[in-house]
Amino acid sequence: MAGGLYLGGVQLPFVSSLRVYLPREAYSTAEFAYLESRMEPEQNAISVDAGELADSLGRVTRLLPNPLPTAGGDRVRVLTMGEDEPLLYAPNQVVARSIASAADLATGTMEQLASLVLSQAEWTVNLERAAAGPHVEMPLQTRSSTWGIPFSWFVLVYANDRMEVVESSGRILTVRIQVPVSSAVGRIERTLRMLAEMAPDLDLFAELADLGSWLSGFNEAGVVELDYGTVANRVHPDDSPADVHMGLQCLADGDFTGAAAAYRRLANRWMPVRQLARAS
Repeated sequence: MAGGLYLGGVQLPFVSSLRVYLPREAYSTAEFAYLESRMEPEQNAISVDAGELADSLGRVTRLLPNPLPTAGGDRVRVLTMGEDEPLLYAPNQVVARSIASAADLATGTMEQLASLVLSQAEWTVNLERAAAGPHVEMPLQTRSSTWGIPFSWFVLVYANDRMEVVESSGRILTVRIQVPVSSAVGRIERTLRMLAEMAPDLDLFAELADLGSWLSGFNEAGVVELDYGTVANRVHPDDSPADVHMGLQCLADGDFTGAAAAYRRLANRWMPVRQLARAS
């Protein structure tokens, strides 16, 4: 972006994403037509990242109090796993995701905080306006996490999976790890079977069950991508996937000391990142 704005994103919340890329045949004619309408000529993953950041900053600086995005913020990433491989598509669905998040915010346990941003009447008007915009209803293909990556996401990937390290001017802009949906689901299922026997009360068990339910609804020809975002500059090279799998293997072997050691390594790596959310 002009003026290095994207590189300056270190002063914004770290946002990491887990997204699913799907082949053309996974979409209806109307859905794919919408995806094509949201793609820009000569775009690439970094230009989409920069566009999303600009969209987000634009919403924050609007004169009118409306934090919800418009359909113009819907962007589509394109991925191919090799020269002879088909194109895969991942819409960011920022409008649909924002509607769902805002509805939860305005009616859930954070309702009091939401009322400090907008009144209930203003939330209702803005939600209705966003829902009436030109977007296509599709299953959400992206999940995001702020100030850290859930440990459950690391179950989906291994260190030897396909990885892209994106750098510019001496900074790591992001690290992206990609794995076929079928492989990711298989890894979740194996881990769930082990946890059901060894530690069914772990939060990780519920998180993986939810992830597995989400991913199993997508075309098996798709690809899951773990996108670190700008937090990659703080943690790369990252041993978190290895530590998660090591901890799980130790748990399966009954080596609780080894499992605890792996968890401490993870906590020591990610706790400073999560504490930045409360830094002044």
